[in-house]
Amino acid sequence: MDRILELLRENSRLTNKEIANRLGLAEADVAFRVAELEKAGTILGYHAVIDQEKIGKRGVTAFIEVKVTPESGGGFDRFARRVSQYEQVRGCYLMSGGYDLIVVVEGADLYDVARFVAEKLSTLDVVLSTATHFQLRTYKHDGFLLNTPSTEGPLPVSP
Repeated sequence: MDRILELLRENSRLTNKEIANRLGLAEADVAFRVAELEKAGTILGYHAVIDQEKIGKRGVTAFIEVKVTPESGGGFDRFARRVSQYEQVRGCYLMSGGYDLIVVVEGADLYDVARFVAEKLSTLDVVLSTATHFQLRTYKHDGFLLNTPSTEGPLPVSP
């Protein structure tokens, strides 16, 4: 992976000057490379990783396993693009294993997610089955530890 991308992935608030200093490059070269990556769609955006519990957010996140009938000529792509358009969908991934896709959905509450599954997802012709799993707590997100009290050393491990 491009070293500039690695640094931005670790901390998207780094300035071009800071990146240039770390990599021994000219600031103008870094600015040009970042602009190229943005224009090419390699860098899609920048965001903050937020500890939702600390801001009192009480919504729910669900991971929905979806089995679908692949469409001729398009496989899973057309379905995945269609589902990804819903505002509740935070992520959509083609998976290996017992199901085809996993759809990450955010809702105000359990019923909001249930309505999404019943009224939008399950009604699509190619959907064979779904299984919904609700996130109970986040310990690590995008490389950041959350909601974890400090400990006095490693946890004991027993055989």
